[in-house]
Amino acid sequence: MSHNKLILILAGSALLLTACGQSETDTPAPAEPAAAVEATAMPSMMDLGAALATADRSDEDKARDAGRKPAEVLEFLGIVPGMNVVDLMAAGGWYSEVLSIAVGEGGSVDAQNSPLILSFRDGAYGVALSERIGDRLRNVTRVDSNWAELGASGAQYDAALSALNIHDAYYLESPEAAAQMLASVYTVLKPGGVMGIIDHVGAADGDNGSLHRIEKALVVKLATAAGFMLEGESDILANGEDDHTQGVFSEGIRGQTDRFLLSFRKPAM
Repeated sequence: MSHNKLILILAGSALLLTACGQSETDTPAPAEPAAAVEATAMPSMMDLGAALATADRSDEDKARDAGRKPAEVLEFLGIVPGMNVVDLMAAGGWYSEVLSIAVGEGGSVDAQNSPLILSFRDGAYGVALSERIGDRLRNVTRVDSNWAELGASGAQYDAALSALNIHDAYYLESPEAAAQMLASVYTVLKPGGVMGIIDHVGAADGDNGSLHRIEKALVVKLATAAGFMLEGESDILANGEDDHTQGVFSEGIRGQTDRFLLSFRKPAM
């Protein structure tokens, strides 16, 4: 074998070995799929529960967690960090603060109150909400608006939450106002956005207006008439010992009522 030919063979072998070495050690690993990265970043119910327990919240607010189960509720609705959410008829903002923690610095919460809510208790809810937000909840904005103003605001949210108040829109305002509320929420939700509704279960033959309750079937009817699709329901807030005949502020039942939790979706376009 000639000297030149031997050099060519050795050089070729070296190149082959180098290439094999790169394929095993130097070639970057395939990028993790976007869905997998998102799932990894998504907090678990335990994470949110721990965050709520350790956050700078009042002891009174934390005491309500046992009955309201906010971590479980928001997990069911799919509320995750980075979302822009509207808390409907937020009153003093208990759920607005919970949502603030859930969506994190990358998300936002609009704490909306209608004129009806702001008229209660000589305006106490508005005062309480402003004090709650203060300079603590930097991702929460107070929004005072009626339903027409909300619908015309041009806002676009990933999710909306109505916690224990659609009965007020229906009975204290009017059935038409409740329908307008849901139509406005439909307008300001992004396609595919979620609408969560929690309320006290009312009996079909009960005086639900005075008891501050509402029938689940009626809420489903109102929401689907506005264009929403019922996606799911949960019994995590159910209480079989509540017979639906007492007012929700009655001694022994307050904070422990039988409540439904519904998840609606605005169809994706």
